Amino acid sequence: MSEPEIAAKVPAVLELEPGTYWWCQCGRSGNQPWCDGSHKGGAFSPAELTISEKRTVALCQCKRTAKAPFCDGSHKTL
Repeated sequence: MSEPEIAAKVPAVLELEPGTYWWCQCGRSGNQPWCDGSHKGGAFSPAELTISEKRTVALCQCKRTAKAPFCDGSHKTL
């Protein structure tokens, strides 16, 4: 499997309302960190993220995290 594209070398820090979101794993979405369907025909698919109460999150945009979709600092080594 090929490596995902690096969308950014910083996390997307967002305040999210309760709901279901689709995090881009391929790195090609023009709507980072969210999926816009750019993965179609490739090896990646979006990851579901369910938020039960309003909170601030740091979502990975380098696509190298071991804690997807959350940032684990992997971008610091790129």
